[in-house]
Amino acid sequence: MNRIVVGLSGASGAIYGVRLLETLSSIEGIETHLILSRAARIIIEHETSVKPEAVEDLADVVHSPENLAACVSSGSFKTQGMIVAPCSMKSLSMIANSINDNLLVRAADVTLKERRRLVLIVRETPLHLGHLRHMTAVTEMGGIILPPVPSFYHKPKTIDDIINQTIGKVLDQFDIPHQLFSRWMGE
Repeated sequence: MNRIVVGLSGASGAIYGVRLLETLSSIEGIETHLILSRAARIIIEHETSVKPEAVEDLADVVHSPENLAACVSSGSFKTQGMIVAPCSMKSLSMIANSINDNLLVRAADVTLKERRRLVLIVRETPLHLGHLRHMTAVTEMGGIILPPVPSFYHKPKTIDDIINQTIGKVLDQFDIPHQLFSRWMGE
């Protein structure tokens, strides 16, 4: 069983986390461990037609963000890695500085210290120097910054097409096969 930790923080773009969980829940052999921040719960209700409880139902295991004793807070709990979708600048800053006062950040810190894959779908624009420095720090620690920047070579027709392309790029980081977008095959 391959385990992936999924965190949703309070940034705009909750649909990225929802779509990620929808996709992972349809793939056999993947066990998802979800951490929903309090702010993420609010954003989900504001930006989507999905209730936070329905998002939790997409995960195999749900952890309270306050539970620093959860299994995902320990490096001895084996996972493939972690995805934070979306990742707020606050969560990015806390991860970059190892401020482990909630489970989402602690699980990300564990992922980095164990040299596992950490993918952050950072959501902010424009970026100031502090944001960029935190992204650099996480990258230097081994994390992957994957902003939801759409490509257009696959000729997206809907917002879902754009969201799916980003989620496909995330799954590529874990070598998880998918059919979420058409790959560039050259001219």
